[in-house]
Amino acid sequence: MSVLSSISRIATRYAAARARHRCERILLSLPAAVRKDIGFPEMFDAQDSRRANTFSAKII
Repeated sequence: MSVLSSISRIATRYAAARARHRCERILLSLPAAVRKDIGFPEMFDAQDSRRANTFSAKII
């Protein structure tokens, strides 16, 4: 693997992470009623519970 392809891969991942976090910030800035209507809290809670399960499985 060349250095340029490694840098390109890292830059692509960074851009995707920035876009994901930007979308989350925008959704979290919406009023609670709107977030509830589009189902954002449930989706966000499901992701957190998956993360918690993953971390707790690694600890045990």
